[in-house]
Amino acid sequence: MLRPLFPSPFFRYSAAFRRSFTTRRADLTDDDLTAAREWLSKFNSTSVPRHIGEISFSRSGGPGGQNVNKVNSKATLKVPLDSLLPLVPPIILSPLRSSRYYAARTHSLVIQSEESRKQSANVDACYEKLHQLLMTTTKDIVPGETSLEQRERVKKLEKAGKEARIKAKKMQSSKKSSRRGSRDD
Repeated sequence: MLRPLFPSPFFRYSAAFRRSFTTRRADLTDDDLTAAREWLSKFNSTSVPRHIGEISFSRSGGPGGQNVNKVNSKATLKVPLDSLLPLVPPIILSPLRSSRYYAARTHSLVIQSEESRKQSANVDACYEKLHQLLMTTTKDIVPGETSLEQRERVKKLEKAGKEARIKAKKMQSSKKSSRRGSRDD
């Protein structure tokens, strides 16, 4: 049998993803999850204070005529993770460190926006990106609550599956025993 010299990159990615996903979920306690769910239900775009990080402005690239080289309209928001610690559930700090916005050297999130020609619009866009990052990170790590009806449905399906498996085993057993019993030498 011929095998490829290099394994498929999709296999390695999926295995690594499953491994990291399951270890993250295994470390979480019910108290952490309920606290994170409660925080998520109360969290909105105004929950992040404007003074949490420092904003700097620089020249934006791309088309824009006379405005491009003269006005510093690109906004960069730098939020240290230490200042985010009291505002967010502690279980999302580890996934934030693996975010594309994380700068390891400064231990902070660096978010940039140059979508508009106006500084104020770019600052608002930076804070909106931070809000979206916190929301998606929390939703990814915290599973939703299972309703009582869903739990009962799963129990019924598991019970039906077990009964079907036992029924199939009994049928197979009776088939084999009938073969053994019919031998008269």
